[in-house]
Amino acid sequence: MPETLFIADLHLDPRRPIPLTYFMEFLANRARQAEALYILGDLFEVWLGDDEPTYQKIKTALHDLTCSGVPVFVMHGNRDFLLGAGFADATGCQLIDSPLVIDLYGTPTLLMHGDTLCTRDVEYQAFRQQVRQPQWQKQFLAQPLAQRRILAQQARTESQAKTQATADDIMDVTPEAVISVLERFGVFHLIHGHTHRPAEHQLTVNGRTALRLVVSDWRDENAMIVSCTPVSCELVDLLAK
Repeated sequence: MPETLFIADLHLDPRRPIPLTYFMEFLANRARQAEALYILGDLFEVWLGDDEPTYQKIKTALHDLTCSGVPVFVMHGNRDFLLGAGFADATGCQLIDSPLVIDLYGTPTLLMHGDTLCTRDVEYQAFRQQVRQPQWQKQFLAQPLAQRRILAQQARTESQAKTQATADDIMDVTPEAVISVLERFGVFHLIHGHTHRPAEHQLTVNGRTALRLVVSDWRDENAMIVSCTPVSCELVDLLAK
């Protein structure tokens, strides 16, 4: 049966070799049988520009997959929003916007990374607006890679401290924001990541039942995907026996 796959929040990092191994196996096996693969942000723990040499093995594996005929669509996350044309050229992946509506086996489906749904995190939303400005990105990328790494580590340390001090409900999506975006696009099916809270949620939008699927982050003990066929969509753990 035809299958379209969705992943998000792998946060690939050489310091976390186990999820990296899972990802390479996934690209070489199940992903090869898919009609398409959508990566809904934060594939990498950090992406400091297309001159980043750390992830060459991953880029090669993605290139092999796209050359095999499987289209791969990559959405920017809050960790890898600097993915650019150089990455796309090296991998054959297509960069896509967030939010984006696709036709998923006849069902209009909204795809998002998910960070813009966390509207109660006002501080993060202000930071996001700043770093998504073309002028900010141009100035950041003009700095030497070594300096960008220092700045990124400083930002990461601050982010970790903030996360520990922030209530869980602030870090999660705002229900009103979910309903609002579904109403704006006129759809009743949403797939997103970012929150690291994998689940299937049913809600009511304009008097109709809507579905929100949250893609999981990958850890040493799990590697979860969303698998969609013409019949259904479901969360699947690739490590499940």
